[in-house]
Amino acid sequence: MSWKDHTYYLKESIKEAEAAVKHNNMPFGAILVDQAGNIILRQENIEITESDCTGHAETQLMVQASKKYDKKILKECTLYTTVEPCAMCSGAIYWGNVGRVVFGLSEKKLLKITGNDEQNPTLDLPCRKVFQSGQKDIEVIGPIPELKTELSRFYKDFFGN
Repeated sequence: MSWKDHTYYLKESIKEAEAAVKHNNMPFGAILVDQAGNIILRQENIEITESDCTGHAETQLMVQASKKYDKKILKECTLYTTVEPCAMCSGAIYWGNVGRVVFGLSEKKLLKITGNDEQNPTLDLPCRKVFQSGQKDIEVIGPIPELKTELSRFYKDFFGN
């Protein structure tokens, strides 16, 4: 799969992040793409409106995915997300058995944008490190340089920095 393809799908995850903002949630979104390139699930962040600390887009996407699809199917899927998955979301992806993760902006870059904003207390634990601590081979691609400026602006606008 080319960078161009990844950019297309990441822009779809950005649409979910924009929807999250419209619904008064944090600006994060994720999609799940099957082996044939079909978007099979979409999820925006629901943490604030659902009063659910596990309402991150990736974790909620994995809740849906694990109920709907067999782990063998999920192993062939790619999860696209606006920002590198946090430790909680990485755990959900790991246990859900998704085979590939592609993210637009790194957690470290997001931290530089948000600083000590109480709405986004980031953990300095890269998803690659979480996945490498397990027994599954999960491919990680990201950050995607073509979207760095667009995503940085989006998060700076949201967090007022």
